Amino acid sequence: MTDMTSNLATEAPKKRNGEKTEFMVYFAIIFVATLPLACLTWALAAIKSRSFTDKGPMARAWTQARIITPMIFNA
Repeated sequence: MTDMTSNLATEAPKKRNGEKTEFMVYFAIIFVATLPLACLTWALAAIKSRSFTDKGPMARAWTQARIITPMIFNA
């Protein structure tokens, strides 16, 4: 009888390069799509608070893309 416990996978399976490329393409599309709304919300928040110290529009769009893109790949 063969001992199958000695052949346990110790390494996590490596992601294919194509999956990473596809993720980055979706990320870029979502980032560009969220950028105008992020600019608008940043400008409104800056006018309301009279402060430009909050996250800028690029950081806001980046955050939204980081939230949305994994949702697409997990579905």
